[in-house]
Amino acid sequence: MKVLLTGGAGYIGSHTTLALLRAGHDVFVVDNHRNSSPVVLDRVRALSGRDFGAAEIDICDAGALAACLAAFRPDCVIHFAGLKAVAESIPEAVEYYRVNVGGTISLLQAMDLAECRKLIFSSSATIYGTALPPPFAEDHPIAPSSPYGRTKAQVEQIVTDWVAAADHRGAVLLRYFNPVGADPSGQIGEDPRGIPNNLMPYVLQVVAGRREELLVFGDDYDTPDGSGERDYIHVVDLARGHIAALDYVMTTEASAAFNLGTGRGVTVREVLRTFEAATGCTVAHRIVGRRPGDVGSSVADVAKAARLLGWCAQETLADACLSGWNWQRRNPDGYGPHDR
Repeated sequence: MKVLLTGGAGYIGSHTTLALLRAGHDVFVVDNHRNSSPVVLDRVRALSGRDFGAAEIDICDAGALAACLAAFRPDCVIHFAGLKAVAESIPEAVEYYRVNVGGTISLLQAMDLAECRKLIFSSSATIYGTALPPPFAEDHPIAPSSPYGRTKAQVEQIVTDWVAAADHRGAVLLRYFNPVGADPSGQIGEDPRGIPNNLMPYVLQVVAGRREELLVFGDDYDTPDGSGERDYIHVVDLARGHIAALDYVMTTEASAAFNLGTGRGVTVREVLRTFEAATGCTVAHRIVGRRPGDVGSSVADVAKAARLLGWCAQETLADACLSGWNWQRRNPDGYGPHDR
């Protein structure tokens, strides 16, 4: 099958690209490298033993995007490209709407021109509200607390309306919880630019000596130990979820949302204990106030993905800690200091 990935050089995108290649699919990657490195694509080629096409295109460049899809003629698009930091989205709200919502509209228009009718969208658990306690099933109320989450919710609605507007279209909306870890090879992993917004890359950079200490945002949440609670899913499991979603979307003419998580909540303090036990490293950290836009607990109900996609998480948090540390040790500067 021919699959085009927007944002395919990013953290989740690169692991999914590798999984698709290993599964025998033909792949084309579109990425503007705003938060990724072209180096990762060469590493994916080496790990998979296969070549694939790639183009440096901004998701908001409608003309370039349309030309690319017209040339490749994908059977399905997996749409990762977008801005993704909750805290950053508050002062940069307009930019988040421009890229995440506007870029998706450009993509759907390009897909129509190329007669591509199948889409897998990289959504997020941040779309869920707090009116009901976790675990969050797919029918949980949608009430995001940040501009980032609102862009994801808006794109889900746009994609749903796009599917309903014509025959033979289908879409899967994958609501990720908290991806962690890296490919076991240590050749590809998470390499955020600047100060990491997510917990695990910050932990890794502290242990590697790139950061002085981890800031733990809040210790007064209604969780077992007061620190924020999340559902941490290994990125390899997440990539496998996209393979399952690809099989599903090609046989559906509807729009369907699925949670991708483990179904188990882990607090920040529990993550630190697990990391230290798995690696033997100590993580310097300090408790500070809550971070704007964060919620106390976010845990997935994963029954629907198990039932309809035949997918469930297999890797443990300790596996993610070990693979993440393996990536960081092998790549102390990520994909290279030129990316900073």
